[in-house]
Amino acid sequence: MDCLQADVTRCGGITGLLTASGFAAAHQLDLSAHCAPAISAHAFCAVRCLRHLEYFHDHVRVESLVFDGTLSPAGGALRPDRERPGLGLTVNWPDAEPYRVYSDGKAM
Repeated sequence: MDCLQADVTRCGGITGLLTASGFAAAHQLDLSAHCAPAISAHAFCAVRCLRHLEYFHDHVRVESLVFDGTLSPAGGALRPDRERPGLGLTVNWPDAEPYRVYSDGKAM
């Protein structure tokens, strides 16, 4: 094995990602960012052993359906917007409403 793959949305969030990064670094392995580029770009800035960030059109399309502030690649790279707080995303609530699931499991 020469590269681990971590998905910030499936490995326990940013804390889990940093744990995976520490494991990879301790074993002289690269770490690949799996999907969710709007979130991953920010979180993986803290990863020294980053090999690359996967950028799939379908994930980008889904992110841009409900978030404002998603990133567009420039020159083959994603660069977080330092002027926006946190992950740089804002939920677009009216656009997210059709996907809402209620506590009883039923949508309106």
